[in-house]
Amino acid sequence: MQRKILTALGLLALIGLGVFFSLPSMLDKRMNGLSLAPPYNANAQALALHRRLFIADLHDDALLWSRDLLTRHDYGHSDFPRLQEGRVSLQVFSTVTKTPRGLNFERNAADTDNITMLVMAQRWPQRTWGSLLQRALYQGEKLHKAAAGSGGRMQVVRTRADLAAMFRDAAPAGGRLAAVLATEGLHPLEGKLENVDRLFDAGFRMAGLTHFFDNEVGGSAHGLDKGGLTPFGKQVVRRLEDRKMIVDLAHASPKVIDDVLAMAQRPLLVSHTGVQGTCPGPRNLSDAHIKGIAATGGVIGIGYFEGAVCGLDAVAIIKAIRHAVDIAGVKHVALGSDFDGATRVAFDTTGLVLLTQGLLESGFSEADVADIMGGNVLRLLATQLP
Repeated sequence: MQRKILTALGLLALIGLGVFFSLPSMLDKRMNGLSLAPPYNANAQALALHRRLFIADLHDDALLWSRDLLTRHDYGHSDFPRLQEGRVSLQVFSTVTKTPRGLNFERNAADTDNITMLVMAQRWPQRTWGSLLQRALYQGEKLHKAAAGSGGRMQVVRTRADLAAMFRDAAPAGGRLAAVLATEGLHPLEGKLENVDRLFDAGFRMAGLTHFFDNEVGGSAHGLDKGGLTPFGKQVVRRLEDRKMIVDLAHASPKVIDDVLAMAQRPLLVSHTGVQGTCPGPRNLSDAHIKGIAATGGVIGIGYFEGAVCGLDAVAIIKAIRHAVDIAGVKHVALGSDFDGATRVAFDTTGLVLLTQGLLESGFSEADVADIMGGNVLRLLATQLP
């Protein structure tokens, strides 16, 4: 009898482990959903223009999940084969290292973490279990490994020379992808200024200051205090600019945005956001902040999720783009999907032609569409990377 009980307990333990280790892919499938399933159809004019565009997206969290970037999947929002199909030439891949339990847009504390269990269930190295810095570095390693296995079709871009070399022959790349590494929030610094240099040395070239909670750098739009830059945060912004890392104000509190605008010496970025003019909400930009970021020479990436654009279709995205263009000018607006960010969006990356068609139908010229779909991002990186 005792042996049977032990055997049953062993089987239950194995089943429990099986469920635990299969949980990440189950969550990925459930949390990264679509309102419109592929394939996506567009008219002949949009298709013809889309094939000629240099397309760039400022925010994708695919590195958080266990999916192989080089393999096509039928769930989630992106992978290298689908990026190729969508004609994307430049993708910013962000690293997510901590999110609070009960995550919401209004008010989150910093004392809980959803990512630890996900990290363990995905069997990341033990060094990542208790270190946010190591989680960021490991996700960066995943991107470098994917690039190394891509047969030269994908390259992690560190410098403006890297970027120029990739697209010297022709743009768009015709299947080549420039990958830029970013971090979503600077809590991976773990309170140490020298860790800016560790991230830089690992290939990170964009840095979001905050995510869903206030951290050592400053207040989040979703935090408890929503304060401005801390004294440490001001040191961090100066170090980021010294290293020519682009400061990303996505998720930053209004006070942090004000503080960064007051001290910035280089163009600023908002990688994935909405605008208050079409979708009021705690993380969306006011007209004053849109103007301020554009005045630095920066770029604002419009997200595809409901909290950014108050809808789940191309119409809602284009409405937000139109408002941002009206306020900032067409040279300062871009795409910032938030693909694979535990978000439901209208379409996956193969559906970007729907934006090309929608922008044309909304009265944007082909030159304006080219700027919005990727030209503005290319111009920013070509001048601001080291």
